[in-house]
Amino acid sequence: MLAAAKVVLAVLSVILIAVILLQSGRSAGLSGVITGGPDQMVGRRARGMDSFLAKVTVVLAVLFFITTFTIAYLFVHQS
Repeated sequence: MLAAAKVVLAVLSVILIAVILLQSGRSAGLSGVITGGPDQMVGRRARGMDSFLAKVTVVLAVLFFITTFTIAYLFVHQS
């Protein structure tokens, strides 16, 4: 069971990285936030594919953490 959970975690990690990299950038990154990017980010709604990728990212991140906690539980309660 522990080995299967580790494989699931590895697959989720790769998919999560890919989905994050597919998202479009916001402004100019951290420098855009420092130099006045917040006024662009407030009230800006993601549209189309960006919205879909944002939702998929949240779902994958939740699954990632659940899998991580499951692995930790299984590791501690190994027989």
